[in-house]
Amino acid sequence: QVQLQESGPGLVKPSQTLSLTCTVSGGSITANYYYWNWIRRPPGKGLEYIGYIAYHGNTYYSPSLESRASISRDTSKNQFTLHLSSVTPEDTAVYYCARGDDDSDYVRLTGFGPWGQGTQVTVSS
Repeated sequence: QVQLQESGPGLVKPSQTLSLTCTVSGGSITANYYYWNWIRRPPGKGLEYIGYIAYHGNTYYSPSLESRASISRDTSKNQFTLHLSSVTPEDTAVYYCARGDDDSDYVRLTGFGPWGQGTQVTVSS
């Protein structure tokens, strides 16, 4: 079965770039028709969509974050990585990676799975 695991620093200073990696096991990130997503939950708020890298390598970002977000992949390691630049304390959140497909709803944030367990990132000096 496919499993996802996030990794990265738990504390980032303001104005720095946050980098998180999702390692996928049990399936290839190049397998047809799957999309590999980053989603976050700020404290006390709902889920917020960040973006994806698709099985064919194309990317998409939420308009609210596209100026600061980029997602890349290393197919040899079966990993994909989120880079979020110029972070502020408002970027403090639990960050999740999750698999999606053509039925995933990027507004309602339904139809994703499996999910990683999530990793807490705090932006603070």
